[in-house]
Amino acid sequence: MFDVVALGELLIDFAPRSVNDQGYPTLAANPGGAPGNFLAALNKYGCSTAMIGKVGDDMFGRLLVKTLKEAGIDVQGVRVDPDVFTTLAFVSLDESGNRDFSFARKPGADTCLREDEVDETLIADSRVFHFGTLSLTDEPVASATKRAIRTARDKGILISLDPNLRKPLWKREEDAKAAIEWSLRQADIVKISDEEIEYLWGLTPEQGATRLLRDYGVSLVYATLGPKGCYAATENVQVTVESPKGIHVVDTTGAGDIFGGSAMSRFLHLGKKPQELSEAEVQDIVRFACTAASLSTQKHGGITSVPDLKDVEAFL
Repeated sequence: MFDVVALGELLIDFAPRSVNDQGYPTLAANPGGAPGNFLAALNKYGCSTAMIGKVGDDMFGRLLVKTLKEAGIDVQGVRVDPDVFTTLAFVSLDESGNRDFSFARKPGADTCLREDEVDETLIADSRVFHFGTLSLTDEPVASATKRAIRTARDKGILISLDPNLRKPLWKREEDAKAAIEWSLRQADIVKISDEEIEYLWGLTPEQGATRLLRDYGVSLVYATLGPKGCYAATENVQVTVESPKGIHVVDTTGAGDIFGGSAMSRFLHLGKKPQELSEAEVQDIVRFACTAASLSTQKHGGITSVPDLKDVEAFL
């Protein structure tokens, strides 16, 4: 049995390293995609995982599959398609390491995953199913995602969601909002940013978490606050944890995903339901996740920037 199975995008992040004399950036390729980053953190911290998705039968697709294998992620659910290119994301960074994205995805391989290509046996043989809304932007992957969610629901498997809003990938903003709203109603555990809460409802992180618990049926909410930390809540517990100080940020790519995977690893190791968690346990989960995510920003990329357990524990 797998601890977590995720469905979604696998892609290459091209991030700037320098600028030439004409002002054009020199780019470095890094393996990425939010679900892959999420699973890489889980594997790093002692959980077993599998990925469902699609890449192209090209250099980058083969590199991504190889990278997942090296990270310990099972890839039997990853389809390799000779008819489409692996999705590419071009990342620009400001002076604080914060990102802006442009995508080569018209279509990208990740959007071409079909319902019949979803390995439902992987989902049925897991403790948690994880997804994000980037796999709802286009068909046929949107239908494939919904089928996977139905399978998880039918099997009584815990569902985890990171909305991971990327506005440029949606044809209309109202479509993005509708997809996120629908996704939130499917999930038991949600990692959502303060910016996403503001975008959806114009609420504070604390108000947004309360709304998710009360109106959407969510059991555990992590409302991340960027460099400030995280507010987390269940029906019984509310905690706020600050991010560690003194971190030299190089690149924030994948930090939110690594937070989510790190938090999930600590949650699963406890072996409890979300509503059974004590305040001390939620505090421990979030402290660990904030530290792992912060340390990851000292390196470029997502999958390859997950810090070692010993480094997180030493910092704590």
